[in-house]
Amino acid sequence: MKDKYNESSENYLETILILSKRLPVVRSVDIANELDFKKSSVSIAMKNLRQKDHITVTDAGYIYLTESGKAIAEMIYERHQTLTVCLENLGVPSDIAEKDACKIEHVISPESFDAIKKHLMRYNQ
Repeated sequence: MKDKYNESSENYLETILILSKRLPVVRSVDIANELDFKKSSVSIAMKNLRQKDHITVTDAGYIYLTESGKAIAEMIYERHQTLTVCLENLGVPSDIAEKDACKIEHVISPESFDAIKKHLMRYNQ
């Protein structure tokens, strides 16, 4: 699953997931505001995600993750949270840990990520 998606798509899907936890509905403008992107850029990305069947968009402009989109978003979100905690546990300041986790989450192998998760679980019991 990992090799088929690019960082940009993963970031958009993760953002939709995060916003859906905070807002009653997610719209392109919400995504643009969250990521500090132009609405036109978000519209193009939403079109691409819709074509890949990762999201659906209602006539009212509400954006929902499909099953495949949600699976990718949840994978990236879990990586983001876990890597942030890992870096913070190593003494990295929270703001830097957050930014670095956002970069690492897209390139780390499933094997390395699983090893980090197991390591954290051993020490955080």
